[in-house]
Amino acid sequence: MIKTLTLNPAIDETISIENFRLDEVNRIKQSRKDAAGKGINVSKVIKALGSKSIAMGLLGGDSGEWIHKELKKMNIESDFVKTSGETRVNIKIVDPQNKTFTDLNAKGAFISEEETNLVLRKFTENISEGDIAVLAGSLPQNVPDNVYQNIIEKLSKIGVKTILDASGSSFEKGLEAGPSLIKPNVEELEMLLDIKINTKEEVAIAARKLIEEYDIEYIVVSDGGNGSYFITKSESVWAKGIKVDVKSTVGAGDSMVAALALSLERRDNLENMAKWAAATSTANVMTEGTQTGDLHTIEKLYSQIEIELI
Repeated sequence: MIKTLTLNPAIDETISIENFRLDEVNRIKQSRKDAAGKGINVSKVIKALGSKSIAMGLLGGDSGEWIHKELKKMNIESDFVKTSGETRVNIKIVDPQNKTFTDLNAKGAFISEEETNLVLRKFTENISEGDIAVLAGSLPQNVPDNVYQNIIEKLSKIGVKTILDASGSSFEKGLEAGPSLIKPNVEELEMLLDIKINTKEEVAIAARKLIEEYDIEYIVVSDGGNGSYFITKSESVWAKGIKVDVKSTVGAGDSMVAALALSLERRDNLENMAKWAAATSTANVMTEGTQTGDLHTIEKLYSQIEIELI
């Protein structure tokens, strides 16, 4: 079983504007709405890859109800806690002419302590050794920043593998619990260790410092269009980036996390994990909004991914 947790979901409204300009009237070329939030995006990609997950978290108001209905349309199993606060709406501005992608992300609703405790109980129930838990995204108002840490500590005791994909203090505290897999980018890795990274070898060395300090199994370091690094205590590989027509970068990291979760579930070797993750992420940027790449495209890209041992 793979469970995804999205404590701060959103409707992502992606607006396409040619030659977007500040302080001027801009004409919308096209727009679309997607059920989103990092964990929800992961569940959508897992579905596109032909597998199943349970999407969980917090949903409230009309926005929350819309997301619930969208997931139902996609035949994605979900078990969300209803909240009194309204689920947020994020705006993504895509300028195809200038190749820019601007995110306007809302803060998220105020969540009561009772609602927080309820979703955490639901998430940690009916989960057992060998299952995968994906903890992803920002936190809404009033949710404590040690929430991921508490979940990881509890699930690790029963042999559940945990993927942590967050930022800021919630990520730093979550690290202390020793998640199975984390996915920082190069800049975040530099900030965590207060260093400057210049080479592939330095990425691996830096990642292994975190592996040793926090007892992490896998660290995946994304480097945008340049590719991604996949590092364990004993192995490290680099998946070279593929040049494609980028339509939106929203959800690319979530697509990678979905592929990583499935690789953990299948117990793939590191090279296969790297190729699937890189191909799935690349397919995502070839679509608009937070749409997922289709399986045929992902399989085609998989055969094109070049792997280099570090």
